[in-house]
Amino acid sequence: MSPPEGPALSPSTPSAASRTRLPATRLATLLLVSVTAVWGSTFFLIRDLVAHVPSADFLAVRFAIAAVVMAVVFRRQVLALRRRELVVGLGLGVLYGLAQLLQTVGLEHTDASVSGFVTGTYVVLTPVLGAVLLRDRLPGSTWLAVLLATAGLAVLSLRGLSVGYGEALTLGSAVLYALHILGLGRYSTAAAATGLATVQAFVIAVVATIAALPGGITLPSTGGQWTSLLYMALVAGAVALWAQTWAQSHLPAARAAIVMTMEPVFAAFFAVLFGGESLTARMLLGGGLVLAAMYVVELLGRRTPGATAEQDPPAELLHHEV
Repeated sequence: MSPPEGPALSPSTPSAASRTRLPATRLATLLLVSVTAVWGSTFFLIRDLVAHVPSADFLAVRFAIAAVVMAVVFRRQVLALRRRELVVGLGLGVLYGLAQLLQTVGLEHTDASVSGFVTGTYVVLTPVLGAVLLRDRLPGSTWLAVLLATAGLAVLSLRGLSVGYGEALTLGSAVLYALHILGLGRYSTAAAATGLATVQAFVIAVVATIAALPGGITLPSTGGQWTSLLYMALVAGAVALWAQTWAQSHLPAARAAIVMTMEPVFAAFFAVLFGGESLTARMLLGGGLVLAAMYVVELLGRRTPGATAEQDPPAELLHHEV
């Protein structure tokens, strides 16, 4: 539909919409921060739910619900995906599903605080793997942000570290999360984000169901458990997976990984607000370091040429229509 005729604007005069519209990278960063807030809000819910429902069963039911809802709502976008994009979605879904399982099983064999820190090492692994596998060049401000975020994670989570079976599994999940972040940064486009997120949800559900089938799938037994599970399936699952996929179509992978270190900060915030935990100096210091990392990558990084430049998507994805 053609826009209504009106007074022509000169090329040098920006419209009111263009003056107020957020740049895509800024909007993507805000959206990704919102996703980490949602993820952080689930920690005390998951802790209570997995006491009654096995972890693999919980993941299977959670992502099955998310996948079905997304397929109904986004049917047209899924059908519009090209074969290459379907393959990308399948691969990313397998990475994320296996990472979830490794992290959950590892948590059964190590302290939650240690698990949180080891999982958070994806903030280091993402730029390192990007440099090794994809030959990504990162500015010094990004590496400074990585160090600050890692220090913040350590202060928030680490209370002694022993290397054992649980830590090894959790480190494996961190590697898979880093590869997933790199894959989204390289192959996700804004046009295909909705379809890719839906395909990923289905694959994650299949991976978790395969892991849960040997012992049979246990379902929640109370209304409160179902309420928690539905929140994690629809808001922390479907909506968050779509938002992460779209946001990473506008952000370099290393920057996205640093933004996502806000998750344990929000987890601590919600634990204090709703979980009955006490605010400690450790939380304040660790959270401050993570926020400092966000400042470095978001503000100082903009002063470095190319620091926030978006990677060009593959040519065959540029003209995809939703």
